[in-house]
Amino acid sequence: MAILPIIVAPDPRLKQKCKPVAAVDAAVARLMDDMLETMYAAPGIGLAAPQIGDARRIIVVDIAHRDEAPDPLRMANPELVAASEGLAAHDEGCLSLPEHFAEVVRPSRVRVRYLDQDNKRQEIETDGLLAVCLQHEMDHLDGILFVDHVSALKRNMILRKLQKAKKLGTLAAE
Repeated sequence: MAILPIIVAPDPRLKQKCKPVAAVDAAVARLMDDMLETMYAAPGIGLAAPQIGDARRIIVVDIAHRDEAPDPLRMANPELVAASEGLAAHDEGCLSLPEHFAEVVRPSRVRVRYLDQDNKRQEIETDGLLAVCLQHEMDHLDGILFVDHVSALKRNMILRKLQKAKKLGTLAAE
């Protein structure tokens, strides 16, 4: 497994719509494992393929606490098949927007269909932090960042700070 560099916003690769995976083969499963290792090292609870420069519809998440055994989910071609009408607000951050957070309102419960690491079709229904994390990572696959869900003023402030940090060399620019 390998720790991969994470792309930091603003970067046009984070705004592109990703292409579906034909099948989860050994290479895709290996990429999922590398993404998990990268996510754990960051540390984070979710990572989408475009964040490492791969334009395929692949995400990994693990919301287990540090003192718990890892419980990763590896998903290819995740699709939202149902979302609750009820909404919930959560403070979100992102490995591609380091040290920046904003409150985002999303459906509180979701059902997601996907291919797992063994190329088997799966479906999960969840709420709470896992629902937030899945929606956040799936947004990445369509070129949407969590800051796209907040006011233009706040979004522009965060993106300007990240751009400045890249220019000053205080952030690793990919």
